[in-house]
Amino acid sequence: MADKTRAPSDRLPISQRINQRMESNPLRRKMKPTEWAIKGELFLNCSCTVFCPCVVSLGAHPPTEGHCHAWMAIAIDEGHFEGEDLSGLNVGLLVDIPGRMAEGNWRVAAYVDERSTQKAYNGLLQIFSGAAGGTTGLFTMLVSEIIGAEREKVEIVREGTKRGIYIGRKIQGEIEMMAGKSPDHPVMVSNSKYWMGPDIIAAQGTKSKVRDYGRVWDFGGKSAEICPIDWKGPKP
Repeated sequence: MADKTRAPSDRLPISQRINQRMESNPLRRKMKPTEWAIKGELFLNCSCTVFCPCVVSLGAHPPTEGHCHAWMAIAIDEGHFEGEDLSGLNVGLLVDIPGRMAEGNWRVAAYVDERSTQKAYNGLLQIFSGAAGGTTGLFTMLVSEIIGAEREKVEIVREGTKRGIYIGRKIQGEIEMMAGKSPDHPVMVSNSKYWMGPDIIAAQGTKSKVRDYGRVWDFGGKSAEICPIDWKGPKP
C-alpha cells in the first residue's frame, strides 16, 4: 500500500492555531504584514436558505439558519507572494461559523493546490490565515481555529453561469448564477462594502456536498455567491 503520510511542511504547524477567546493565549496568530497580491474569482455555497444576509449587512445580521456552514473556492488568475508566482493556483476552504460572521469564532480548513511550490504553499496559508495582512488581515480576528491545512488536487471549473469545485470526495460543489430580467446580466449586488469585493453575483447550489473534518453538509438549493476579487497586501 502506498504511503499516504504527508510531509510535516504540508500541515499547518500547531503553533499557528489560535484561540480568539483568550487574549493572552501564546498560540494566538499574529499578523506579519508583507507583499502579496491576488486577482481572480471567489465563489461559495453556504447553509443559508435565501441569499446570504452577510453581504448586505456586512456580517452583522445572523445567517438564516443561525449558523454559517460553507465552502469557498478561490481561483487565482494572477498573483504573487513576496515575488513567488501564484498565477493559476486554486484554493478551497471549509468554513464553520457558529453565528454572525462579524462576531468571529470561525473554524477553517484550507486545501491548497498540490501544484504549488513550497513557498507558494506557505504564502497562501499566510494569506488565508490573515497573517500576511492586507485584504485578508481581518481573518486574524475572525478565525479562532485552523482545523487543518494540506495540499490537495483542487479542481475549479468556470463555465458560463456555472461554477464548480472538486476536492476528491471531501468537497464536491456546484453552483449556478440566478437569472436576471436581462439574460446577459445575472442578479447581483453592486457597489457594496463587502470585504470580498463590491460586486456580488447571486447564485444557488445545485449539487454541493462537504464530507471532511467531521462535517457532513449538503448545500443543494442553498445560497451561493460569486465575486471577482482584487486583493493585496499592505506593502507595495
